[in-house]
Amino acid sequence: MPTFTCELTGETKPFVHVWEHTVGSGHAALALRADWQRQLLRCRNELGFRYVRFHGLLSSPIDIMTRQNDAWLYSFFNADQIVDYVLSIGMRPFVELSFMPEDLASGTKTAFHYRANVTAPKDYEQWGTFIRTLVRHWVERYGLAEVRQWFFEVWNEPNLTVFGSGQPADYFRLYRVTAEAIKSVDGALRVGGPATAKSAWIDEFVHFLQQHDVPADFISTHEYPTDAFGSPGDDTETQLAKATRGAMKDKAQVARRQAGKRALYYTEWNTSSNPRDHLHDDPFAAAFAVNILLSVDDVVDGYSWWTFSDIFNENYMPSLPFQGGSVYSPSMTLRNRCIARFSCCTRSVPGSSSSRSCTTLSRPG
Repeated sequence: MPTFTCELTGETKPFVHVWEHTVGSGHAALALRADWQRQLLRCRNELGFRYVRFHGLLSSPIDIMTRQNDAWLYSFFNADQIVDYVLSIGMRPFVELSFMPEDLASGTKTAFHYRANVTAPKDYEQWGTFIRTLVRHWVERYGLAEVRQWFFEVWNEPNLTVFGSGQPADYFRLYRVTAEAIKSVDGALRVGGPATAKSAWIDEFVHFLQQHDVPADFISTHEYPTDAFGSPGDDTETQLAKATRGAMKDKAQVARRQAGKRALYYTEWNTSSNPRDHLHDDPFAAAFAVNILLSVDDVVDGYSWWTFSDIFNENYMPSLPFQGGSVYSPSMTLRNRCIARFSCCTRSVPGSSSSRSCTTLSRPG
């Protein structure tokens, strides 16, 4: 049997609670549900999350912008209801600016069960006006000091063809128009990207920013330990078995170097990207997740678990808890190992961060 020893008089280093910065939540429309709101409140109270991020705030059924009788009409009601609740429980939105309003879309390509339009805008000038109008509205409603504390992230995983063309140039054009629209409202508002899967495009994105003098306050990306491991058709267990030890830390360290002095936020991660992975509900997931957190806490500025709830409809809405969703807290308010593992980290030492010393694992023979 392995034996563990802990040298309590050894050198310590800060244990930064990077997972508390942001948590993911699936589709924005779910934030209008009472059960979703109860679960987020519980996670806020027990785990201390400060920001929440979701897909599809700009598209149906939130429906901020539509076109009728050749005129663009704005309705902020649903979006404001979501933000009002998030702020009421002491959290803030990490605003993912996605997906495309149907009346502004250049095509009909969609993603997910809720059919989010993922095409580019047919009119980039109108897209810029849309973003500027929305952000200005939030500044007027919540105050500039408040909105300056939010994050605006442009799109979701543009390097994957499921969410667009998969071409850097197309994303960079969208990013530039979006960032400049936000900064035209107030230069201190925080905007960033490229929000890619697999820690991709960071070098190219930073080069684009420098070459064209485009603003970006932070770098964001995603990583899962199953990314790029195994062969097409492999199940999650096979993918994980083929993942290299320390892959998540290695990826984060490369991204940290590429990001330079900008803050680095991983706005999605989990033990796998499979939304119906039974391992998510097994003890394995708890140990694996904590091990990953211990390896990246001094590398990243935020590490956002995807997602806190199995009220989740990217493929279909599950009817039972413990069905393999990528969750902290299953529906029906049952406590699971995911919430327990982060609670363990959060409560290990009072305060927003703690110190840890070197732990040694010894194997006999």
